[in-house]
Amino acid sequence: MWTPTTREQHSRTAARYETDLTDAEWAILAPHMPPPSGRGRPRDWTFREIVNGVFYVLRGGIPWRLMPSDLPPWPTVYRWFAAWRDSGLFETINHALVMTDRERVGREASPSAAILDSQSVKTTESGGPRGYDAGKSAPRRRASPMEEGSIRRVVD
Repeated sequence: MWTPTTREQHSRTAARYETDLTDAEWAILAPHMPPPSGRGRPRDWTFREIVNGVFYVLRGGIPWRLMPSDLPPWPTVYRWFAAWRDSGLFETINHALVMTDRERVGREASPSAAILDSQSVKTTESGGPRGYDAGKSAPRRRASPMEEGSIRRVVD
């Protein structure tokens, strides 16, 4: 629920774009950024500006070449995005955020169980009995009660 306190915490009055990071958001992401290499040219852009550029492109769904000129150049932003994607940085940040959020609400950092819930699964043409699910675009094989019970036993 939005209260005056939460509105102030999430306010973006000084941001150029809605996708720009607030100081609090950057404080969470900054420790995960790679350290300076100490070689090559000094960086013209901060990692915060590069992350702002990545968020602008991904949230807006625009091509990299259409980035505004007040953000870092698109080849720079894309090069860092690709490097972070390939190194697994986004997965690391996501994992840390999930663990922090779970602890915030009083749960253990890592889940102890998972629930898989599917009444129909994709299968080959030679699969078993087939049914039709109007919400799906293709015929699916119905999971039998035996299979459903097996999944529940594994989870329990």
